Amino acid sequence: MDASTKRGGSGSASGFFQDRYSAKRPRASSPPPPLDPEEGLVSIRHEFGEHGGVNMSIEASSTFTVMEAETMGKMFKGELGPDRDFYIYSRHFNPTVLNLGRQIAAMEGTQAAYCTASGMSAVASVILQLCDAGDHVVASNRLYGGTYALLRHFLPRTCGIATTFVDVTDTAAVERAVASRGTKILYVESIANPVLTVADIPALAAIAHARSAALVVDNTFAPMVLSPARLGADVVVHSISKFISGQSDVIAGAVCGPAALIRDMMGLQHGALMLLGPTMNPTVAFHVSGRLAHLGLRMREHSSRAMEFAKRMKSMGLKVIYPGLEDHPQHELLKALGNEGYGYGGVVAVDLDTDERANRFMHYLQNFTGFGLMAVSLGYHETLMSCSSSSTSSELNEAERAEAGVGAGLVRLSVGYTGTLEQRWKQLHDAIVALGIARKA
Repeated sequence: MDASTKRGGSGSASGFFQDRYSAKRPRASSPPPPLDPEEGLVSIRHEFGEHGGVNMSIEASSTFTVMEAETMGKMFKGELGPDRDFYIYSRHFNPTVLNLGRQIAAMEGTQAAYCTASGMSAVASVILQLCDAGDHVVASNRLYGGTYALLRHFLPRTCGIATTFVDVTDTAAVERAVASRGTKILYVESIANPVLTVADIPALAAIAHARSAALVVDNTFAPMVLSPARLGADVVVHSISKFISGQSDVIAGAVCGPAALIRDMMGLQHGALMLLGPTMNPTVAFHVSGRLAHLGLRMREHSSRAMEFAKRMKSMGLKVIYPGLEDHPQHELLKALGNEGYGYGGVVAVDLDTDERANRFMHYLQNFTGFGLMAVSLGYHETLMSCSSSSTSSELNEAERAEAGVGAGLVRLSVGYTGTLEQRWKQLHDAIVALGIARKA
C-alpha cells in the first residue's frame, strides 16, 4: 500500500454525501492538516481564559445577550454565528464546547467537530441526519452492542431505516450489500469492539463512494492510533468517555466531519443535533479539553503495555487477540494504516472458552492479585475487565455473537498504565498460573 492510498482513501467519489459536502471543502491551495494527530492538536490556536488565564474559561450560561435587538433576528437567520462570536443558546453552540470541538477536529484531521452528551448520541445523530425514513445502512457485524441494537432494532421500528450486517473483512460481501439497494451509510468501527477486527478504511471508502454512500467510522478504540478521515472516511464518531477522557468520570461523544455537515446537524429546521439536543455540559468540555494535551502519551503507554501483556500471555499458550501480534489477521493492515509511534491500541482480548472460566479469571485478577477492575468501558488508567458476551455484547443474541466472533469466554482487557510493567505482569501471571489456564509452562 503506497502513501497516497494510505492517506487519501477514495478521492473521486460522487453521491448524496459527496455532492452536498465535498464541494465545500477548502481550496486545494489551503495547507493540508498535519498528518500526526498530536501535531494537529498543537497547530490550532490556544484558547485563553476570560481574564488571561492559561486555561480557557467555562461558559456556564444557557443563554446569551445581544446589544441590539436586530442582532437576534440575524442570528436566527444564520447571518451571524459563533464564527463571529455571536451565540444564541447553549443547546445550539456554547463557546467552551465549541473550542473542544475545534481540538477534536484538529486531532482527527476534519474541518469541524461537534461534541455531544454521549457516544451513542453522536452515533444516532449522524445516522438520523444522513438517512431518511426507509433508507438503508450497511454495517459491520462486529460492533459495540449498543450500536448494534440501535441499528438492528430501534431504527427499523421507529424510522424504517434498515441495516444489513456484513463481515467487513470480506470486501466482496460489503460491495454486494452496499450495491443491493440505495445505501446511504457504510458504518464500521476502526478497531471492532470487542474482537479487535481492523477495518480497511481506504478499501471501504472506495466501496462506499462508488455507490454514493458515506463511510462513517467509530474511532473510539483508536484515537491517535488511526486517523480515519485521512484514510477516506467521511464522518468520524467517538465515545469521548473512553480513551480521550481517560478518567472514567464523564459521558461524552463527538461527531467529526465537513464543516457543512456540522452546520446542517445544527440547523434550526432539520438539524439532528439541534433538534434532538444531546448537548455536552461545558464543564465536561473544559475537563476533557485539558486532557487532550496528554492523550498521545497515554495512548503510547496503553499500547505499549497491551503489546507486552499480549506477547507474554501468548507465550503461555493463551488464546490472545491483539492487532499488534503478528498472527492477528489484520496486523499488517494496521501497521500500514496506523499513525507511527502510537502502537496498536490499548485493548487486548483473551478467549477462555467458557463464561465460567472468564468470570473466575476476572474475579481472581481483581480480588486476589489486584491486577484490574471488573467494569465495562475502557481507557481508564487502571485496567478494566469484562466478559463481553454477558455485558457490552449482550444486546446480540447467541447466533449473532457467534457470527461476530464473540465467544462465551471472551475477556476484554482495557490495559491501564498505573504501577510498573513488571509489577502488573506478576499480578496477571500469578492469576494465570493459580487458575491453571496456561497451556504452556
